[in-house]
Amino acid sequence: MAIKEDKPPFEEKDGPKLQDGKKDQRDELTPPPHAIGPEKSVLSSMIQDPEEYIGRAVEGQLTAAHFYMPSHGKLFQVLVEHFESGKTVELVALSQHLMDRDLLDGIGGPSAITEIYTFAPTAAHFDSHLSIVKEKFILRNIIKSCTESITTAYDDPEDVQEFLDSVEQKVLEIREASETTEEMDVKTAVSEVMVYLQEFLAGDRGISGMTTGYGELDKMINGLKAPDMFVIAARPSMGKTSFMMNLIEHIAITSDKPAMVFSCEMSTVQIVQRLVFSRARFEFQKLTKGYQPNKADLKRIKDSSEEVAKSKLFIDDTAGISINDLRAKARRKHRDEGISVIAIDYLQLMKSTSKQASNSREREIAEISGGLKALAKELNVPVIVLAQLNRGPEARTGSSLGVPRMSDLRESGSIEQDADMVGLLYRKVYYADNQDDRDEDDGEAELVLAKNRNGPTGNIPLTFLPALMRFETRAFSPEPN
Repeated sequence: MAIKEDKPPFEEKDGPKLQDGKKDQRDELTPPPHAIGPEKSVLSSMIQDPEEYIGRAVEGQLTAAHFYMPSHGKLFQVLVEHFESGKTVELVALSQHLMDRDLLDGIGGPSAITEIYTFAPTAAHFDSHLSIVKEKFILRNIIKSCTESITTAYDDPEDVQEFLDSVEQKVLEIREASETTEEMDVKTAVSEVMVYLQEFLAGDRGISGMTTGYGELDKMINGLKAPDMFVIAARPSMGKTSFMMNLIEHIAITSDKPAMVFSCEMSTVQIVQRLVFSRARFEFQKLTKGYQPNKADLKRIKDSSEEVAKSKLFIDDTAGISINDLRAKARRKHRDEGISVIAIDYLQLMKSTSKQASNSREREIAEISGGLKALAKELNVPVIVLAQLNRGPEARTGSSLGVPRMSDLRESGSIEQDADMVGLLYRKVYYADNQDDRDEDDGEAELVLAKNRNGPTGNIPLTFLPALMRFETRAFSPEPN
């Protein structure tokens, strides 16, 4: 039987060109990174001891695509299929199986199978050879991705920012694909559960996620956890930004965790000013009325400013930021600073630059919402998103006047779908009929937790202090009969 020669798959010769128009000669003369010996060694071990090494190869997320030689990839696929079907993997039966399927010539004939079988006298180096095969595959993927990006760049894409985001995403996908997840055995999992139970009973661990500073909210959502998307929605002037910054203040300053805020509405100076004076519990408006702070006031302001300054709080105040720009900035900050939470103020002020989004506002909001949820999963951090409600609350009558619902989310039902939690901020006094009722405002507010994917829903009582731009916990009050 004639043996079909299996030639290595060299890259196409029309490689990327340099700035002077000449081709990079390496693409014509040098094959991409590969390791034929380790590929044969891995396959040899799999044939000699299939029970041990086919299983280990699959657990290590090795696939046919990892092999540079097409024949090696085909043989790997057949070995895995043969093994998973429960058939005995041995040289004679394997050769017959390949022959019956007209695959033997494509792999190189009987002599090629025999050569691979005897290639590795011992499987002692299986793990190291497996790593080499996977590393060469990663390098080839990087070359392929970069070559495609260079070609597209020379074609002068219409949307450069969207193209830049796609280039960055390709590199991240290569990294994610190269990472393997260790399987946790049941015994270890049970042990962790019992440790958690003991800590809970001892009062050492009641919340698994990051605390928010609001006890009732923490109980209901079990803390902010990755990769949750927490949407906080309200009508204008309800205090959405204040509530979000109260959460971020607790996380970034009180709990000392890196956090990033994207503000499409307020400048960095305005946010920091509000944060410093609110934390110092000093009414900034007093300064505009000629009030002179006393020593106690000045000390609180000084202490607050120092706490804010030394925190790892990062603020980006790009107006109308696109989802692509936001993702790129968040990735870099997460890589450099290890941010633990992202907050966006607010969703409807963002943009999507895709062509589909340009024709439909609902489609644009859906892309932004889906992009933020994908970002939470990609970076494995919780994302807090502010959103605007439509005029539905004002259209209601009686006791329902002003009471928000999830259906009031503006412009797209995809926000409700993508969110893991939806909190609707509500202040009854906002809808008071007369000025006297407004003057008697005691700051009563509620966060209606309308959606909680992994826990209960309900109302969380709050008190709003407008002079300090702060929401504080309010005790439950019984409803009148």
